[in-house]
Amino acid sequence: MNKAEGLITFEKQSIRRFFDETEEKWYFSVVDVVAILTDSVNPRDYWFKMKVRVKTEDGFELSTICRQLKLTSSDGKKYATDCTDVQGLLRIIQSIPSPKAEPFKQWLAKVGYERIQDISDPALSLDRAREYWKQQGRSTKWIQQRMMGQETRNKLTDYWKDHEIKGEEEYAILTNIIHQEWSGVSVKKHKEMKALKNQNLRDHMNEAELIFTALAELSTRQIAESVKATGMPENAEAGRKGGKIARKARFELEQKTGKSVVTGENFLPPANSRSRLKNGGGTDENKL
Repeated sequence: MNKAEGLITFEKQSIRRFFDETEEKWYFSVVDVVAILTDSVNPRDYWFKMKVRVKTEDGFELSTICRQLKLTSSDGKKYATDCTDVQGLLRIIQSIPSPKAEPFKQWLAKVGYERIQDISDPALSLDRAREYWKQQGRSTKWIQQRMMGQETRNKLTDYWKDHEIKGEEEYAILTNIIHQEWSGVSVKKHKEMKALKNQNLRDHMNEAELIFTALAELSTRQIAESVKATGMPENAEAGRKGGKIARKARFELEQKTGKSVVTGENFLPPANSRSRLKNGGGTDENKL
């Protein structure tokens, strides 16, 4: 298989998948998942009938959450295959009446309940994040820095939201401007350096990278507030200025220590990692 394709296993059975570089997320073969969860002798036929049933009973077209991708089959040839992302896959699993699918359904119910709790009491989501990072082997110091950085990030995005920055695309553009200015590399390039795909870049930053990211975003917000930046052009300029403040500090630290702040180190499991961070140890989950 080429670099974009890969396999994961569930109960010793393979599921084909494809990584979309543009969207930065995995797509999974629906038929492979259906075959595993239903033990059907003809999973393609089961999938076809399942789409008809869901359309009739729920009025929902499962095809709308799928896309056709050419995946390598057992005969070595590529065929157009219904694929979906994680969110779509979980929706499909909800409609599979199989004992094997029940653990997924129970997990979905648990996640949904926790989400409702988080909305009514945001502190619970922070506690869950802290516990998750502990389980992944992060140090207390790293967790504190990660959460402080997230608070700084939230204040910046709150400002953007109130000053005519709309949609994830504009947020991503501004985030990349700030990151490029302080680090010297784009968000995409930084993820490539760390051998990341759909993982969160900040979850794989070392302490210094987290600190300089926070400094850049804090500076950006305060500059934007001082000039009442509104809309993309003005906030982009504030982002460049805020990033440059952090870049200047980064250069000075690197000159004093002789070490690069921006690195390819990560928290990936050893088999998938180029190098591992030493300040926190631990691993990060392989997202389905």
